[in-house]
Amino acid sequence: MILKQLLFVYNANSGKRNALLDSMHKVFSPSTYDCNLCDITFGLVGENRIWKKFREQSKMPMSFVHKDEFTKSYASKFGHKFTFPIVLLEGNNGLEIFIPTEELNELQSAQELIDLIRERTKKCPNKGTYMYCE
Repeated sequence: MILKQLLFVYNANSGKRNALLDSMHKVFSPSTYDCNLCDITFGLVGENRIWKKFREQSKMPMSFVHKDEFTKSYASKFGHKFTFPIVLLEGNNGLEIFIPTEELNELQSAQELIDLIRERTKKCPNKGTYMYCE
């Protein structure tokens, strides 16, 4: 399947106030924080440096949204079909699950996420596109 983009959906709402509350939650009660995707890609004050380097150097198209932004943009088409956090694959068949919530929640580091993404995708020779490897 041709991969148009990976869509990363955080289990957090957008906005500065919510970002501040999430940071406080990470500090004061990390075991109950509900967004492992947030946790492994962002620290308390900024983006994880390993993740940021991967994201900036990758030619793979990626988009990042919060759950409130996702439900607003995709609610009419997908309703409440997905749990969060999640990584979706937008391809020629619409949105499909690329990394489910349960699997994201088991990851311990940004490097594990990067390795998983690389394992499940491959570059198509001479086309400049990526394919999803099932």
